[in-house]
Amino acid sequence: MLMKTTALLATIAAPIMAPVAVLAQEAYPDGTIEVVTHSGAGGGTDTTARMMIASVAPVLDTDMVIASRQGGSGAVSMEYLDRQTADGHTILVWTTGHAVTQAKNGASGAEGLIPIARGTNDPQVLMTKCGVHEGAQAFLDAQKQDSMSYGVTHVANIDDVSAFMFAKAAGLAQPDIIPFEGGGDLLTNLVGGNVDIAVLNYGEAVAQIDAGEVCPMVVMGSERLATAPDTPTTADLGIDADFATVRGFAVKDGTPDAVVEQIRAAMMEGMKSPEYLEFLESQGLDESSVADAEVWGAQMDTSVARMREALVELGYIDG
Repeated sequence: MLMKTTALLATIAAPIMAPVAVLAQEAYPDGTIEVVTHSGAGGGTDTTARMMIASVAPVLDTDMVIASRQGGSGAVSMEYLDRQTADGHTILVWTTGHAVTQAKNGASGAEGLIPIARGTNDPQVLMTKCGVHEGAQAFLDAQKQDSMSYGVTHVANIDDVSAFMFAKAAGLAQPDIIPFEGGGDLLTNLVGGNVDIAVLNYGEAVAQIDAGEVCPMVVMGSERLATAPDTPTTADLGIDADFATVRGFAVKDGTPDAVVEQIRAAMMEGMKSPEYLEFLESQGLDESSVADAEVWGAQMDTSVARMREALVELGYIDG
């Protein structure tokens, strides 16, 4: 009798357990999702995160909020993510700053993270005061022997690293790096003739470009910008210097596959919306900025590896 009862209980339990597992998977998201940034309000990373939330939260049908964890060039935000449960309710906005931090810590790729999707891919653009150089080749020729001053807004980061590595790859004289407080200050000094070249993203200088004060010379990437179709890329010029300010999304390693796929699908749907594409256009970008997990994951790993190589080359870290 006991054996029959045990068998009956097993038979009854079997069909109950499967739906419970299914329900557990379907429960995501179960509450508010935090989107962790390492920047303050109003910056490019914060703006990208907020535009993603506005486009993706309706797809996931849940609340999404910004959690700003500033400090250590992204280190604080990654430490915060690491303390959270790997359940998809904490999403990190991963940027070039995180690539620098991971490279400085000895990583060869974007370790400990699962890529979700890329939100922006904003290549570094080398700009001059209009009328100084007649095209990209004249711009390059002027630097074959004589060092020029490159204005940047970050040091030991994407701006000065990209300037040094561009000059090295192109066989130019190494630049004289001059740091500025921000893009506005840099542009004022570029137009005023106090610095030869500015390393900026296109969107940071769009007003001055439209006014004919600043001219983009070279885009550090493989694809020409839709907003500057006549400006050659480093790939066009045969220069191995592909550097961009990237912003995308990742979750903690160990997040269930079903949850990861749900977030990926929602992000790709939301960031293809007219509202998000309008945001990209306002930044001088287009829909090619949005990329799936395969492309984004490869770029994350490459960014860390390339940044580590550059930081070693420049003496910022030991090899």
